Amino acid sequence: MASFADEYLARAPAVATNLRVKELEEQQHTLLRSVICAFNQLLDLRDLNTGVHSTRLAEWVVRVGRQMGLAEADFYPLEVAALLHDIGKIGVPDSILRKDGKLTDEERAKMNKHPEYSWSILRLFAGLEKASLYALHHHENYDGTGYPGGLKGNEIPIGSRIVSVIDAYDAMISNRCYRRGLPHEEAVRRLLASSGTQFDPAVVQSFIGIAKEEVEEVFAATGTSPSATI
Repeated sequence: MASFADEYLARAPAVATNLRVKELEEQQHTLLRSVICAFNQLLDLRDLNTGVHSTRLAEWVVRVGRQMGLAEADFYPLEVAALLHDIGKIGVPDSILRKDGKLTDEERAKMNKHPEYSWSILRLFAGLEKASLYALHHHENYDGTGYPGGLKGNEIPIGSRIVSVIDAYDAMISNRCYRRGLPHEEAVRRLLASSGTQFDPAVVQSFIGIAKEEVEEVFAATGTSPSATI
């Protein structure tokens, strides 16, 4: 009959291998988190509003996802997509990104490529496949009129539908070089008006309650007023 020492020695190589695998997995996860943070910093360097805006989105998407009953495993790709859905804008010329006036058709076509650029970057990292799809489709419209795929309703990944609503709200209330941010009530009115056409109605309903709870804090961060006139 084998002794405890014999059994331990027999199992030792397998135990050591398992520990090494876990160590390598932890190193990989740490590296990936660092890459995500670095990309977000890159957005800050390219366009401060985009980086800060993405950080707010990351906090909100998880709350909406939880409220809508998404699985815990979906929160991580949701958060990454919220942070980095616009990383593809690094491929769009500054003359377009920072233009004060209306974009020409040619400029708009170049701007509309940024979700594909985001996808092409994020998909290269193991573990970010789902996040890359969320980024790719965050400008799809619920009625099928969006881009780049013209997807409709539930064809659009749920993560993309969530990012789309929150992205639009935060963009509306934030100051831009060419306009002042909208008041909270007007931003919500526009979300509701586009519910069922541009946005998933269920996501809109889930989010507006969260936005109402945090409206004062959010507007303090954007430097605007929740009740400012349009």
